[in-house]
Amino acid sequence: MSKKKKKKGSSSKKSKKKRSLSVRLFKWLVILALWGGIFAVFVLGWFAKDLPDITRAAKFDRRPSITILAADGSIVARYGETKGRSVTVSDVPSDLIHAVLATEDRRFYSHPGIDILGVSRAMMINIGKGRLVQGGSTITQQLAKNLFLSYDRTLKRKVQEAMLAVWLEWHLTKDQILSAYLNRVYLGSGIYGVDAASEIYFGKSVKDINLRESAVLAGLLKAPSKYSPLANMDLALERSDVVLAAMADAGYLTSEEVKKVPRTLKKPPGGASVSKEAGYFADWVLNSLDELIGTPDMDLVVETTLDPKLQKKAEETLLARLKADGETLSISQGAVLVMRPDGAVLSMIGGKDRTDSEFNRATQSLRPPGSSFKPLVYVTALEKGWRPDSLILDAPITEGKYRPDNFGGEYFGEVTLENALTRSMNTAAVRLMKEVGVSAVINTARQMGITADLAPDLSLSLGSSGISMLEMTASYASLANNGFGVTPYAVLKIKDSSGAVVYEKKQPPPQKILEGYAVKSLRHMMENVVEHGTGQRGNLPFPASGKTGTSQDYRDAWFIGFTDEMVTAVWLGNDDNSPMKKVTGGGPPADIWKAVMNAGHGKYKPIVYANNSVQSDDEGFGGMIGRLLKSDSPPKLKPKNRDARDFSHLND
Repeated sequence: MSKKKKKKGSSSKKSKKKRSLSVRLFKWLVILALWGGIFAVFVLGWFAKDLPDITRAAKFDRRPSITILAADGSIVARYGETKGRSVTVSDVPSDLIHAVLATEDRRFYSHPGIDILGVSRAMMINIGKGRLVQGGSTITQQLAKNLFLSYDRTLKRKVQEAMLAVWLEWHLTKDQILSAYLNRVYLGSGIYGVDAASEIYFGKSVKDINLRESAVLAGLLKAPSKYSPLANMDLALERSDVVLAAMADAGYLTSEEVKKVPRTLKKPPGGASVSKEAGYFADWVLNSLDELIGTPDMDLVVETTLDPKLQKKAEETLLARLKADGETLSISQGAVLVMRPDGAVLSMIGGKDRTDSEFNRATQSLRPPGSSFKPLVYVTALEKGWRPDSLILDAPITEGKYRPDNFGGEYFGEVTLENALTRSMNTAAVRLMKEVGVSAVINTARQMGITADLAPDLSLSLGSSGISMLEMTASYASLANNGFGVTPYAVLKIKDSSGAVVYEKKQPPPQKILEGYAVKSLRHMMENVVEHGTGQRGNLPFPASGKTGTSQDYRDAWFIGFTDEMVTAVWLGNDDNSPMKKVTGGGPPADIWKAVMNAGHGKYKPIVYANNSVQSDDEGFGGMIGRLLKSDSPPKLKPKNRDARDFSHLND
């Protein structure tokens, strides 16, 4: 009897322990759930605090028409529904609906805005391939991004996109969401909306298109510019074959029906709404409108600073050089940017062919500028009291594991700052940065408008950090205008369809960011670079300042230079970062720069900032330099105190 009691007591104790453990575990799970919930609410609140006004969605059944004009009033681009009309799902052929769903979102009518299965599948495919191959965005998420958000690939944007997608699903029917998507989706050649695309590509309303044409439109969603029938009919047909196969896989067609679809398209009637030359510029302007006036919800006309003749000349020059030397020298891409010393962008070419790639290498690409960054080191030194004739050692230097060398392995011992810049001596620039301080140079770069991440070490002196062409050009514009800050701009005025002014550029008072003597001295030194140094191939029949730049292993080649009328930057390289065949900034980029500067010279009055006002200086760059040097330079500095030996073999 006692044994039974003991057994019963022992079992009871074990049971109590288990219950006690379960209770404690449950309590901890509740606590964790509560804290997790609080944390989730906090995180979602942080992401939601700057969400756009989502009540606007109801108004956005039609994308507004935006016409972009050049400085001479000619049309650069038209975006939005300049053709076509708003449609609903019931207006659109079922073949087009099925083609879109088969390629973009097969579970559209069953998921709540976010497709967990689709995201999981995409993750597995991407992990298996070791790279980003497939995305998991639903049509609702794409609409949310299209309506409200930027195209930045950030975690914050993706979370906001998901939140907005859920909101859209709660407030709109599936057919309303799909209708809005079809009316606003980008379909290449500056065209938004399926009806506008049908009018331009096929010369008919979307309700009248056939199965092949439906597949072509759905195929554009993957890469609108690449598969546009206006850009490449063969690629458009190839992509439509993929769409038809996807429709069969999704059960919308049989394999026999796919085989019977005629593989023909009539030649598009035309109506491409973005000019070939200025497409990158127009895209940049379009993307800037949200910051200027908010997301456009009305038809607009945008007046800009673009010089169409200079734009055409710059593009022709770049493309001719890429055609002549691209294969021989392994150069596949290039970019050119021209701006006035006050930041007004006159020309922008973001790549070889916008129909092949809409990625803008003038604004979006971060590439090492090489030695074209050196002027920022030198102006920092000049502001700290160094002079063009101050001496610096050009000899091998080792700082920890960092051991830079000169182009060609040649060293010159003690040299003046002016000669060091003229010959683009690397070790001299590294020593100079060490003397003035890395943080001081970074501060100068920030003052001159460079926001990119900069390496906080001596390699920065040789332009090791990726910087956009737009920011590099703006920094040189501060040198061209006598040391005042520059914010690049293109939009002068925006009007609505009635002609009322919605926005007008107000140029704020210029802010002095660099000491006058330092800027004047550096401009003079950089003039010597073009006349006698590494930039001799860019030498012009009028005074100009410039600097060459070549990144490690010939992966990037730059030439940036200016007069008091305009600043021009040229970059050559490859998107995959592969090296070119010994292409330096003093080679093809200098040739392109020279042609563009020659084409623009004399068209614009010089811009000189003095006493916080803009002045036109008709005496020209050389006269201004001489006058300014006489007026406020230290006694020992003379305008002609330069070493005029031939340094063209030091082509960096």
